[in-house]
Amino acid sequence: MTIRRRDFLKATGVAALASGLPRLARSADGAGVYDIEKFGNARILHITDTHAQLRPVFFREPSVNLGVGTMQGKPPHLVGKAFLDRFGIRPDSADAYAFTSVEFEKGASRFGRLGGFAHLKTLIDRLRGDVGQGRSVLLDGGDLWQGTALSNTMQGADMVEAANLLGIEAMTGHWEFTYGEKALRDNLARFKGEFLAQNVFLTEEAAFNDAKAFDPASGRVFKPHVIKEIGGYRVAIIGQAFPYVPIAHPKRFTPDWTFGIRDEELQKLVEALRNNDKVDAVILLSHNGMDVDLKLASRVSGIDVILGGHTHDAVPQPVAVNNAGGTTLVTSAGSNGKFLAVLDLEIAKGKVADARYRLLPVFSELLKPDPAMQTLIEKMRAPYATAYGEKLSTADRLLYRRGNFSGTVDQLICDALRGELDAPIALSPGFRWGTTTLAGQPLTMEDVFAETAITYPATYVQNMTGGQIKDVLEDVCDNLFNTDPYYQQGGDMVRVGGLAYTCTPAESVGKRISDLKLDNGHALEAGKTYKVAGWASVNEQNGAPVWDVVAKHLRSGRPPNRQASGVSLKGVDGDPGIAGQG
Repeated sequence: MTIRRRDFLKATGVAALASGLPRLARSADGAGVYDIEKFGNARILHITDTHAQLRPVFFREPSVNLGVGTMQGKPPHLVGKAFLDRFGIRPDSADAYAFTSVEFEKGASRFGRLGGFAHLKTLIDRLRGDVGQGRSVLLDGGDLWQGTALSNTMQGADMVEAANLLGIEAMTGHWEFTYGEKALRDNLARFKGEFLAQNVFLTEEAAFNDAKAFDPASGRVFKPHVIKEIGGYRVAIIGQAFPYVPIAHPKRFTPDWTFGIRDEELQKLVEALRNNDKVDAVILLSHNGMDVDLKLASRVSGIDVILGGHTHDAVPQPVAVNNAGGTTLVTSAGSNGKFLAVLDLEIAKGKVADARYRLLPVFSELLKPDPAMQTLIEKMRAPYATAYGEKLSTADRLLYRRGNFSGTVDQLICDALRGELDAPIALSPGFRWGTTTLAGQPLTMEDVFAETAITYPATYVQNMTGGQIKDVLEDVCDNLFNTDPYYQQGGDMVRVGGLAYTCTPAESVGKRISDLKLDNGHALEAGKTYKVAGWASVNEQNGAPVWDVVAKHLRSGRPPNRQASGVSLKGVDGDPGIAGQG
């Protein structure tokens, strides 16, 4: 696929700048697309949630991303036209394609794939070169090591090599922890940057047994921060790992560690950096999720900018949050390598005087791939290329995952679970990672892994009462729509197969799910037992890996289930978090 330059020029719109900033120029030959007006004395580049996608991808942004309470209708809970209007992006533009689901398939044919580490390397080197030596730093917000067949096989070691070549100087983590402590530490021993996590501590028992920790006195497992001299000024970078690792994933991966938001410890750290270390700027490299970061910014003072991730929200402009010490800018930089955030700071003694922020879509076909990175990627993939390239089927429709309630990829997975495991009901986790496949494209084994590559992939079949099924749905729904962001863990709603229900997001806990019905139209009975298939359980299972189940289903050639997801929504009329409304 080749981008037609005239289409790109005609269609491109505003380039994701902070409010009030000038538009980014895009020249006739594409050379000016990534020309950024020089500003300030320090440049911080930020990527997050790449999920090990070394090559360019298609990734459809959500058409449903609802907020509740004070978060309703505010970034990041805007989609479609409401998103475009809020950020001044033209509907037919390249940026509309990158940032929203508006006419996604049409945009994909015009503007192609985004991301890819070889293309990112070219762009990053250019943007760092533009400001000169000693004036920039490259940061990664976590979820770097997980999400592909290659990373799952190599337990993230491939991404360490790629990160080193890319020049990442500091990172924090989330899915990295699901490889377990040994693999994590082995990878970090090879990583040339710093792994930062102020909010991970030893359990009392582990501390008593002298388990390994960066600071045994406090129990901090990892280095909490690093101070970088950028442009002649001291910039503190604090790491904030995903706070709910032992809850969202099997605890057996991190038995000796406790997590949490720990905003009180964070406040103490910020004050120490300001008062004792005399830093000029404080950056929080966060994997909290944007809603959590917005609340944290209101409670913790002294942080200049939060570079956010986890919830995969691509938000073009920072949100300014007032707190006791002034204002903190909160950002969120998307996922899958689609975007590169550029934060330019004007730093003075002891403070940030001004800032400019841009979230740049990484249009792969406008960037020449870096030869060294391309060679590394091909070398690492070579032993597995044949197995990954096995064609299983052809996509009969657009296959995507991201969205609060359903995605066609997850419907396919639920079909496979029900068909191959002979269960009338299937449950599939609402992960937000997973690439998009266009209708008519081949579906390969690598595509299946891109939706399923985790370290606890075992499928299961178990008996559950209707009441238990409802409880599961209510529990996940509260995680998604709790009005207190600190009780949100950042995923989407569990996907269901063979079942329909109504959801009222604004209701209170235990009252959001109603009208549960089976495919045959019969009501789900609270006291009746049903056979349910699923995968990614936090409890150990011994079933076949989900990728094998899905691959078998695709090879069978069974006709796809084209039924809708079966989720009806109440109380959301006019909400700009649903495409076509607001």
